[in-house]
Amino acid sequence: MDSTLAPLGRVAVLIPCYNEIATVRKVVEDFKRAIPEAIVYVFDNNSTDGTADAARAVGATVIPEKKQGKGHVVAAMLEKVDADYYVMVDGDDTYPADRVRDLLAPVAAEQADMVVGRREAVDQKAAYRPFHVFGNRLVCSMINLIFGSSLTDIMSGYRAFNRHVARNLPIIAYGFDIETEMSVQCLYRRWVVREIPVEYRERPVGSVSKLSTFHDGFRVIFRILSLFRSYKPLTFFGGLGILLFLAAVGCGLGVFLGHWQPDSSYRLALIVGTFALSAMSLVAVSIGVIVQLINFRFWELDSLLRRRR
Repeated sequence: MDSTLAPLGRVAVLIPCYNEIATVRKVVEDFKRAIPEAIVYVFDNNSTDGTADAARAVGATVIPEKKQGKGHVVAAMLEKVDADYYVMVDGDDTYPADRVRDLLAPVAAEQADMVVGRREAVDQKAAYRPFHVFGNRLVCSMINLIFGSSLTDIMSGYRAFNRHVARNLPIIAYGFDIETEMSVQCLYRRWVVREIPVEYRERPVGSVSKLSTFHDGFRVIFRILSLFRSYKPLTFFGGLGILLFLAAVGCGLGVFLGHWQPDSSYRLALIVGTFALSAMSLVAVSIGVIVQLINFRFWELDSLLRRRR
């Protein structure tokens, strides 16, 4: 895309940082050079290595966030910064600043509400830790299956979005599952999300990742299931109800084909299991229907409130 775009309005570059002294100066300078009309904000999350002073020395507006966790930082960013367009990027110098206008262009042209920088590693072995590629594909597959989307990089830390997203995106996550939640929230609200390929570099020497492969990976999967339950309740509880019903059918067949049971007590247990699983199946489906109706009413209310703003 053309990098000599017309003025975009107020642009904020948001950089969450925790102990990024090795890279924060370069990241701030690169973005100030790539998009000089923007204000670069560094949100310092209790760094102990001088990250805040280093960012301030090269012209960034530094805002401290005392609640530890990237999700808390992102929530503070959206609450405290007022702009027309927002760019969120990690402070570890793995994303190219010179692609910032490419990310902003579809948002400014109202062709997308959020644009995600889809990571394409220069050196995959160096840029990604073991299991990260598999984990990202697993998460993408789960979300695409649930929401009928076709995203390929859910957890990218390089994003551009408009004011409407910044003002209406709920933030509940508090850790590295924040990117996943942002993507899911956008899909649920039917906002238009586009992906643009960007170079993804290896972390420079001295920069250390704070991501725990398994701990944060399980947290991301749990977040997806939690959001699935909340935002697609009929599908979630209906699917659970179907599984319970099939289990009840299995127990029922065991009762009628009971020639292999060793004693009558086992047969009685199967009968009790059949009725219990059937009841649980009905309850699960009922919960799904009720919560779906509640969600629908909230959608109506949200639509009316947006018109009156």
